[in-house]
Order: sequence, then C-alpha cells, then structure tokens
Amino acid sequence: MLHVKPGTTWADFYARARAAAPEAFDTQSIRNLIGGEWVAGGSAKPHTVPVDATQIPGAPAISSEEAKKAMALAVKQDREWSLVPLDERMRRVTKAVELLREHRDTIAGLLMWEIGKPWKIACDDVDRCIDGVTWYLGQIERQMADRVPLEGPVSNIASWNYPLSVLVHAELVQLLAGNAVVAKTPSQGGFHALTLSHAMMARAGLPATLVSGSGAELSEALISTPDLGALVFVGGRTNGRKIATRLADLRRRHVLEQEGLNAWGVWNFSQWNDLAGHLKKGFAYAKQRCTAYPRYVVQRRLLPEFLETYYPVVASLKFGHPCAVENDSDALPDLDFGPVIQRTKAAALAAQFDEAIETGGIPLLHAKLSNGRFIDGQDTSAYAAPACVLEPPSAWSLHHAEPFGPLDSIVVVDTEAEFLSAMNVSNGSLVASIATDDMEFAERVGEDVLSFKLGINKPRSRGDREEVFGGRGGSWKGAFVGGDLLVDSVTNGERPLYGNFPDGSRYPKT
Repeated sequence: MLHVKPGTTWADFYARARAAAPEAFDTQSIRNLIGGEWVAGGSAKPHTVPVDATQIPGAPAISSEEAKKAMALAVKQDREWSLVPLDERMRRVTKAVELLREHRDTIAGLLMWEIGKPWKIACDDVDRCIDGVTWYLGQIERQMADRVPLEGPVSNIASWNYPLSVLVHAELVQLLAGNAVVAKTPSQGGFHALTLSHAMMARAGLPATLVSGSGAELSEALISTPDLGALVFVGGRTNGRKIATRLADLRRRHVLEQEGLNAWGVWNFSQWNDLAGHLKKGFAYAKQRCTAYPRYVVQRRLLPEFLETYYPVVASLKFGHPCAVENDSDALPDLDFGPVIQRTKAAALAAQFDEAIETGGIPLLHAKLSNGRFIDGQDTSAYAAPACVLEPPSAWSLHHAEPFGPLDSIVVVDTEAEFLSAMNVSNGSLVASIATDDMEFAERVGEDVLSFKLGINKPRSRGDREEVFGGRGGSWKGAFVGGDLLVDSVTNGERPLYGNFPDGSRYPKT
C-alpha cells in the first residue's frame, strides 16, 4: 500500500521553511520582499498543489501602486549596489550560494509539492543553480573587465518550471554584475521555493526584490518603470509578444526567451538503441521545459523501426505521486515525472489529443493513468499519461506550438524539402536534433533548420556556462545569454550585444 513518506508532506516542508526563514514565512502565508524588508499583506487566494490537490495559501498579490513603490525602492537599491566593489559583490553572492546549499533539501521539497517535480529532478534544479553561479564566481572578474552595470535594476519575469536553475541563477549573476534585481513569482507555482531562496539572498546582503501578483496588475511597474535597466522574460510567445510590443516603444535592454516547437528528425538512421536512451531522458519532468522534444519528423521507411524503439520507451516510464512509498524507510521514488503543473493543463492536454484525432490525426498511443504510482483515493486530476498522435492535422491547435506536456506527435516525410518544412513548422525554435547515419545530410540540412542549437544524434540543452543560449525566429527576442553573454546582457561595454533583435540582426543598431 503506497503512502506519503513520513517527513515529506507539504506541512513538513513548510514548517522547515518557516524555521529556516521566519522573517519571510508567517504561520500559513509568505511575505513579499520589498526594499530589503519582508512585507506582510497582499491578497492571497487559495492555491491547489498539483501533487494531490492539497489546498495551500497562494502568494500575496500586491497592487499596481504597491508594485510601483517596490520598483522605486529597487531603483534606489540599484544606485547604491552599482557602487559596491566587485570583490564585495562576490563575497555576498558566495554567502548566498552557501545558504542555498545549506537549505537545498527544503527548497527541493517545496518545488516537489508546488510544481510537481520528482525528488531527484527537484534537487537537480537547485544544484544546477548553485553549480552555475559558482562557475560565474570564478569567471566574473574576467567577464567584468572593461564593463559596467546597467543604470537601473533588472526586472525578471520567468515561468514556473525552473525557479532555481533559471530564475534565481540569472538573478545571482545579475547581482554579481552590479545590478539590483526584481523578480515576480510565477502565478502557477514555485513561490514558496522562491521565497526561501530570496530569504537567503537577503540575508547575504543582496539587493533583491520579490513580489507576487497578476501580470496585468504588475506589468506597468515591472516593464515600464522609466529607470529600469533591463527586462528578462522567460515564457510563452503570447505574453512575450505583448511585452515586446511595449518594449518596442521604450527600446530598453531586454532578453525575451520564448517557446518554439523543438523537433527531432530521423533520416537514414540505424542506431536505435542510442536513440532509445535519448527518448527516455526526454520525458523528464513530463516535457515541461523549453528544450523538450515533442515533435518527431520521421522518414517514411523508418517509421516501423522508430515505433519499435518508441513504444518500449514509453512503456518503461515511471510517473506518479513524488512522495509515495511502500515502506517508511524507502527512499523517495525515482520517477521520470509527476503531475503537470495544474489540473486545467492536464484537461487541456486530453482535449488537445481528442481534437487531433477528431480532425484526422492517427492515435498511436494514449497510455492509461492507472499505470502511474498513486496513493489509493488521491486526487489525480493534474496527472497526464503519455500520448502520441501520428500525422497531426495542420489545423490542430498544437501543430505549430509546443504542448508543454507528455503529448507527442509524429510527422512522416518522404523528401528533404518535407523534412525541413516539418522541422521548421513553428518559425524558429531553441533546439532541434537530427538522428542520421549520413553526416553529409546532417551538414547540408542542418544549415536550414531554424533552431538556435542543433544536435546530431544527440539532444541539445539550455546550457548556462561556457555555451551561449538563444533562439531563432519567434523563439527569442533580444540579447542572448549563457557564459560570458549572460553577463554582457546586463552590462555595458565596448563589446556589442549578441542576440536576435527586432530588425532581424544579430547586433542592435546604435
């Protein structure tokens, strides 16, 4: 009989967070970090965690006027922080990293419940943040040579799926570079983990602001504050377009990382065992990440062999309640994924699968939710079993967009022209891969695949250290990040910015 492992309930992790940072956590609610102080108040609606539909207090939403006041204080913090010598900035960021490492398991536990990450994947999110910032601490003196921080704080609006390894990681690098930072908690989850992380940042003496609220209510302050130095956005194209429209008038420094339908093409290929390993890893966290591969473009004659590889991979996947164990002494389960972010998302994925079939797609796979590891009687409304559609119709709502969940699609092609058209169906993507034995084909076709990173017989990932990360087409707007460019994106100097700018150039016009 499966049950929640003792010591790993939501209440357990919340109690640990409150003990670690009582200044940020009240008995049942969290506070906003404004002007270096933890401020109570704001309207907190109930929030449903995806793991088992437990109801918890949501993030305390502040008003537009309160957000403007918070930004004014952040501008003041930025002026002071920009004068702090680099060695002192390094000392404080190092302290913050040490505190994050000390409370790593508590942060991971909060992530597990808030956004449904299995234990190992949640720990990896925190560890990647810590390891990445540690790398920048060793490089920042070289990276800041002949560069100065921007005038004004950096505003960060990020999606819910990687609160530590994307959002907190970026903030700590921005702070190293001499900028005060502002972050908005994602409304779909992750705000408790971010609150504990920012409590550690504040204790280390870093000028960070953390606020909660709706995008519509806070956008004017977070995007249009006159003294803002830069905006960093990670999310979907719909919201990204709205932000880009506003930024076009302001011509402010920006990094807008947006979605794209990442495709994996298969052509003249035979190394199926290797591909099977890549496919299995690709299902991690239910493909709820910007570098997931939900679309496969397969040469017609290879479809039987591809399916012979694909079906066993899906059958081997382990998903379910991240804290469910048989015995109290058991370790938390090593799952490929838990729930998707919300019950509404699970329902949307099911409806989108039905939509594809009703409009002509072929239902290759729709796994049963009963294959998951669940506690008897638990709410499973936020879980989605893997599904796959062959030959998705062109009118399908996901034909040109990523599902952000375990819903795959396969397009069968006969010619190189069809192959390229299917690989490029979303007008640019962050990553793509080609599985082939023919390196001449890979080189020839790879030049025309509209992805920022292209893998040959291997997947590509975000990469936050030595490797640059960006996007092509509609998947990115503004400065690229990763390695030295992450520092360049929030500083000024002689080196020009490298990115994907509104006029289509790699470098902005001065």
